[in-house]
Amino acid sequence: MRLLLQRVREASVRVNDQIISQINQGLLVFVGIEEADNEEDASWLAKKTISMRLFSDEKGLMNLSLEDVNGSLLVVSQFTLHALTKKGNRPSFIKAAPPEKAIPLYTEFMDQLASIVGKEKVKAGQFGADMQVSLINDGPVTIWIDSKQKA
Repeated sequence: MRLLLQRVREASVRVNDQIISQINQGLLVFVGIEEADNEEDASWLAKKTISMRLFSDEKGLMNLSLEDVNGSLLVVSQFTLHALTKKGNRPSFIKAAPPEKAIPLYTEFMDQLASIVGKEKVKAGQFGADMQVSLINDGPVTIWIDSKQKA
């Protein structure tokens, strides 16, 4: 599994011109799932996401976690995080998991996050939908994490 974390002041997801989810301070989390991923990847990434010290303390240093700032999460599925771009100019998404594999892992990731910070702090996009994501990036701070690169 691959995540792109963005520290935000606010973020929202629209589907069919209607806001379906929104948060204030917290993390916008784009999630890419590949065929080789499993529940262990989801669990590890959930713990890592919550523990990352990406928020500024009183000295302006990134020393605070999502829980320290009472932040929220907006989780958006994004298979394009597994784009292969080595050959040609059209990305290949052959490594991205099909929906029947990706949806249960996406749900597991969300459940793991909710078990740590509480269900009310975890919002979601709509899996497989054409979404418009709006955000005010704070910093900007953008971090990429891949569960296959734990070691």
